[in-house]
Amino acid sequence: MRKRQGPGEFADTGPQNVLAQRNVSVLPSVLSGLGFSRLVTAILFLAGFGAWLISSEETSSLSHSYALCSSSGARVYTVDHVVPNVQCLVVEGSLIFDTGSLEDVMARWVASGRLRSSLQIHYLDKSSIVVPGLSDSHAHILEYGATRELPLGGGKTLEDTVALVRQYILDNNDILNDSSKFVEGWGWDHTSWPAEEWPTSDALEMDPIVRGRPVVLQSKDSHAMWISKKALALSSPLPSEVEGGVIVKDSFGNPTGVFLDNAQNLVKRPAPTEQNLLRRFNTAVTDALSCGLTSIHDAGFDPVSLEFFKRQAAAGNLPVRIYGMRYFEESSPYWGNLSKPIINAGNGRLNARSVKIFADGALRSGGAALHEPYCDNPHTKGFMRLDPKVLTDVIPKYLRDGWQVNVHAIGDYANGVVLDTFEKALKDVNVTALRPRLEHAQILTKTDMERVGKLGVIASIQPTHAISDMWFAEDRLGAERVKGLYAFRSLLDHGSRLALGSDFPVEDMNPLSGFYAAIARLSPEGESPSGPSGWFPEQRLTRMEALRGMTIDAAYASFTEGDLGSLVPGKRADYVVLSQDIMTIPVDQILNTKVQATVIDGRLAFGQV
Repeated sequence: MRKRQGPGEFADTGPQNVLAQRNVSVLPSVLSGLGFSRLVTAILFLAGFGAWLISSEETSSLSHSYALCSSSGARVYTVDHVVPNVQCLVVEGSLIFDTGSLEDVMARWVASGRLRSSLQIHYLDKSSIVVPGLSDSHAHILEYGATRELPLGGGKTLEDTVALVRQYILDNNDILNDSSKFVEGWGWDHTSWPAEEWPTSDALEMDPIVRGRPVVLQSKDSHAMWISKKALALSSPLPSEVEGGVIVKDSFGNPTGVFLDNAQNLVKRPAPTEQNLLRRFNTAVTDALSCGLTSIHDAGFDPVSLEFFKRQAAAGNLPVRIYGMRYFEESSPYWGNLSKPIINAGNGRLNARSVKIFADGALRSGGAALHEPYCDNPHTKGFMRLDPKVLTDVIPKYLRDGWQVNVHAIGDYANGVVLDTFEKALKDVNVTALRPRLEHAQILTKTDMERVGKLGVIASIQPTHAISDMWFAEDRLGAERVKGLYAFRSLLDHGSRLALGSDFPVEDMNPLSGFYAAIARLSPEGESPSGPSGWFPEQRLTRMEALRGMTIDAAYASFTEGDLGSLVPGKRADYVVLSQDIMTIPVDQILNTKVQATVIDGRLAFGQV
């Protein structure tokens, strides 16, 4: 991309990295007075975070004030109804100063008493566009970093997956030489194996390298855990039953090594160290920025991760904006009236003003709570992870105490129960001030689709789940009930506001994968059970609807639409430069699009402008 200092005049300006300047002054206070172990932790974080800063500083050539323009046409998508496309975006400091044609913004710049030569102008490549900073409305940041340590998604059979665990042990001498060290991995998917059945601890014992070690492996959807015999022994004794969960057992009543939903809490494993958390955080943030993500809604702050993110915010070490949902634990005392929401900590980078409640399990693992039995397992309807009476009790309390309530609900029965509770709790209140959310909202009856819109409940959806689940969904739900699964168009047409996310690491972090899935309902290879027209193509979103779902509507879902989500004067200068116009190119070319730059608060966080 080219830069100019005013019309017809090139300039060579040095890096202007506000974050880098700020963190230089933080360094002495971070290191002073630390003991050895804490010093190691600090160095580990600064090494990873410093690499991000150096990369950003090296590529940044943005002055305090600048304009980013297309050389011809209006290739800046503002996601503003009044002026949806403009030629230029003008940034001053961390805010958007102006938008419009080059002639108009320059005239207003000069009219405001500024020198014409003080506005640095950058031109997009001919094929590039600018969109508002992209948001992921449902993700798991630290868990994503953990999955990169031992990813299991490449295991296409049970044996392949065990082989991945074996290779990980062989590649890490500290684990290889100490059989007491835990081996943790993420991403196995039994629904993609030739024999679609649960794995067992016996399968792990078959490999001599893996045998005898404590192994804990999280499933792709995070609703199942597969553990070794050693880990099983360390977690014993086990109860006979678990409310809201299942200990999978053999015909003799013995645990087989798989734990579903709430039963996963029975598995004992070491808590992550600060070094673990920092490493996972750095991995996730680096990848997020390279994908064009400027805001992430983390769908599950437990006490450890909450305190971790608070520490990073206090130190000014959050390269992306994070909107956190605090976990609700039924066994813990109610905290909604004792704890205050976190709003705009770390210079607007951290917010945690919502509570995340699990109503049921997942479709992939058979835990989604349905009205009628599963077609491929008629002995079960799935299960609720909470007694509906608990929802009736705590949801009104959290709303009353000023917390946004976000409820994980996948099955049609679970969604109905949650909507019943919302309907009672939202009577005679300002829904706009509360903004309750259905996280996933996967299977709904026609009546409940209408209710979501009428109640003003936000549907937080993940389009990539649809193209992952479409291959087994009809077998599981039947030809009629499956029509209510991932019915995005129906939700929108009934007045729902859609906030789009990925649920990473369950699915691909790249927001363009979600954009593609929402408008195509095809696999990346262009396939679906219904053929090349897409899986239930009548449920596709338009490109603008999908873009809104990951920009302005995602901002609304996190109470930040006044500052983020669209490119209009006065808002934060968060934007992304893409190599192609995803709003017009053929659908099959969308996934070839590259992120050229990710900008937060007017400063480069990734790439070049």
